[in-house]
Amino acid sequence: MTPQPHRPRTARAARTAPAAPVLLITAHGSRDPRHAATVTALAERVRALRPGLRVETGYLDFCAPSVPRLLDRLAAEGIREVIALPLLLTRAFHATSDIPRVLGEARARLPRLTLTQADVLGPSPLLLHTLEQRLYEAGLDPDDRASTGVVLASAGSSDPEAIAVIAETAREWRRTGWCAVRPAFASASLPRTADAVRALRAEGVRRVAVAPYVIAPGRLPDRIAAGAREAGADILAGVLGPDERLARLLLTRYDASRAASRASRPARAALSA
Repeated sequence: MTPQPHRPRTARAARTAPAAPVLLITAHGSRDPRHAATVTALAERVRALRPGLRVETGYLDFCAPSVPRLLDRLAAEGIREVIALPLLLTRAFHATSDIPRVLGEARARLPRLTLTQADVLGPSPLLLHTLEQRLYEAGLDPDDRASTGVVLASAGSSDPEAIAVIAETAREWRRTGWCAVRPAFASASLPRTADAVRALRAEGVRRVAVAPYVIAPGRLPDRIAAGAREAGADILAGVLGPDERLARLLLTRYDASRAASRASRPARAALSA
């Protein structure tokens, strides 16, 4: 009998292993073209960090492709598993209502497609590191931390849990050496950016910086910038943008969601037996 050539186990496993779930970056969307450009650039960062992983972007509103249309296309291609990752910093309304509703409708419409919603991006030390990098790029020196008060300016939300997360993020950031850190909001909640800048001035803070806690440019980030200029902030940082740290964070949330989904499958199978 002719001996068969030896094939490494890893090569055989690679041919039989199921494809990784598609990563669907789920963004809100905006009429501002800078928003979609930023999301596209961030998706490219993710692809560069993990070649071979299929990364798609879909939007809830304003931009194309919409999440439902993209899911229909993926299902028509034969894709069987998608992890939808909200491009959000807190578990506000979009994460707890809009995205679950869209995914629920897709599950009913596409029963052969397994859909999992990953966790939002924040809070994370990677986000704080990115905020600091934006401040340094805007002209702040790391040695200025002890004499600088920062306004952590987010988009805002009517969700008390989301507001509490922003407040805790400000407290956590303050403990890293800043003179003071105050939360502010562009909509739905108070204080506004200009009021937070003035409050720090009234406390005697010598230098005030505004750090937009938003991922992409748009109407609300522009409102944050206007408030910073109105109140005379010394430093105005840029948005978080398509930073490599955000790309790594997206992959961390994707991996955690995939691991949790795998762990739950035996339990689901036992229940259905």
